[in-house]
Amino acid sequence: MKSKIILLHLFLFMFLNVVHAQQQQVAYNDGKQKLNGELWKPAKMNDKRAGILILPAWKGIDAHSKIVAKQLSDLGYVAFIADIYGEGHYPKTDKEAGESAGYYKTHIDEYRQRIKLALIQLVRSGVNPDEIVVIGYCFGGLGAIEAARANMPVKGVVSFHGSYDHDAAKPETLIQPRILILHGADDPHSSAAVIAQLQDEFRKAHADWQMIYYSNAVHAFTDPDAGSDNSKGVAYNENADKRSWQAFMQFLQEVL
Repeated sequence: MKSKIILLHLFLFMFLNVVHAQQQQVAYNDGKQKLNGELWKPAKMNDKRAGILILPAWKGIDAHSKIVAKQLSDLGYVAFIADIYGEGHYPKTDKEAGESAGYYKTHIDEYRQRIKLALIQLVRSGVNPDEIVVIGYCFGGLGAIEAARANMPVKGVVSFHGSYDHDAAKPETLIQPRILILHGADDPHSSAAVIAQLQDEFRKAHADWQMIYYSNAVHAFTDPDAGSDNSKGVAYNENADKRSWQAFMQFLQEVL
């Protein structure tokens, strides 16, 4: 009987002390362009006041990026989802998303600027500016790599099924942030030649990098809304999703 009372008190204590993460819209600007990011603050911030900047896929802030932000805030991280496109420019179709993402892939300085502005908002939320990691999905995965290429003031970057385009006009420099690439082994969107070029770039930059391949996984393997048909080149893969998250968690423990 006594043990049951103790368990009941413990349950009540846990119930009464559950405070949900705070989610809020954050308006900021790039010149005259209004941007609308999304901030997720944990009930209790981790000891290092670490923050994670999330760069969403080609359609901008979506359900998947919000799920990731919620998961990270539950772990004690402050998460900020960046708005890359800006108000009035959010794509509604795959065609529009392809055009919008394509623009920033060929205008890397503008993409980097939007990432830097989002980092400023993350720091303003109260995180330790020396304890930040950038992660990105698909198009956002390229943004994470660009954050490393630009040596933005972050501890590391993580690219989930990203794209690996490289602006040859950019001078190659030493890369300081640590890099984790999580890649679907059957992803048709990145050729072997492009991947080899990326790895060679990292070697020349003396980067601390690692790349993990997931079997039977194609593009967007972490997104349940991507369907299950690998023949389309875009599909969810539960094993790859879980394993890549574990790799991400291990990376955070290492760099933060």
